[in-house]
Amino acid sequence: MDPFERVPLGGTGVTVTRLGMGLAPIGGLYAPVGDVGATAAVDAAWELGIRFFDTAPLYGAGLSERRAGAALRGRSGFTLSTKVGRRLVAGGDAGDSTWSEPSGAAPLWDFTAEGVRSQHRQSLERLGLDRVDVLHLHDPDEHFPAALHEALPALVELREEGRIGAVSAGMNQSAMLTEFARTGHFDCFLLAGRYTLLDQSGLRDLLPECTRRGISVICGGVYNSGILADPERNGTYDYRSAPPEILVRARAMAAVCARYGVPLRAAALQFPLAHPAVASVLIGMRSAAEAADAAAMAALEIPGELWHDLIKNGLLDAEVPLP
Repeated sequence: MDPFERVPLGGTGVTVTRLGMGLAPIGGLYAPVGDVGATAAVDAAWELGIRFFDTAPLYGAGLSERRAGAALRGRSGFTLSTKVGRRLVAGGDAGDSTWSEPSGAAPLWDFTAEGVRSQHRQSLERLGLDRVDVLHLHDPDEHFPAALHEALPALVELREEGRIGAVSAGMNQSAMLTEFARTGHFDCFLLAGRYTLLDQSGLRDLLPECTRRGISVICGGVYNSGILADPERNGTYDYRSAPPEILVRARAMAAVCARYGVPLRAAALQFPLAHPAVASVLIGMRSAAEAADAAAMAALEIPGELWHDLIKNGLLDAEVPLP
């Protein structure tokens, strides 16, 4: 796979590289990164050929957007996505140990139409850029009516005005995204953790719907928060300790991969891209070393026999699309 090939999002003129850089880590996810470290990570990804970058106001309560903008300003030819649904209130404390570097702001839910427009403006201010290409509704799980009837029309208007290129939503579930797909207003979706080697639940509803409608899917969380990167060193599955049966399954997958000299994380990264609806995979990167590793795993040649061995061992369904 060429991780730096550019493919379109839906029927828009927006394109993304098959490997994208998730920018949550440079917002201080779990451990400090600092401004210099954040710029170094983005610089390294750029030098490797990555041209798709995804951020959000939530990530470090504004730190990720500020750092992304500082690293990307002056460059051209990149695609940038950010999110709406949480506005930042100055002077607050995020109150979340997930983010290790205080920004002096706190996120509050807001899926109103005016909230979407003001969040879009504020993101551009933090980024120091005049445009983002993709705008996602961010985690509207508990806010479906407002997201559907207030936020979505505002996104559509921003697209019609030429202020954004693609309308999207990003979630950790596929069912609500499928409902959004049926509105006919979305160009793409960011599906996190629901189309991976361990969880193909997105294949039941969202991915077929997107294939029928020409909607592109961006897959995030392909390591299921760590376990598919290295199940011997990271037993985290969907942000909590993995159940024993999941840990056993991941280790069995790693053993099959090891017989072919392939790291499990390479298989986990490349697997979603075999589905025709999937345009790109986002990998969170906090350093030059992580950017280099992601690019190497994306480009690694994986023998076809490995996938068939996973099926033969009952670790992968025979019906899933294979790379």
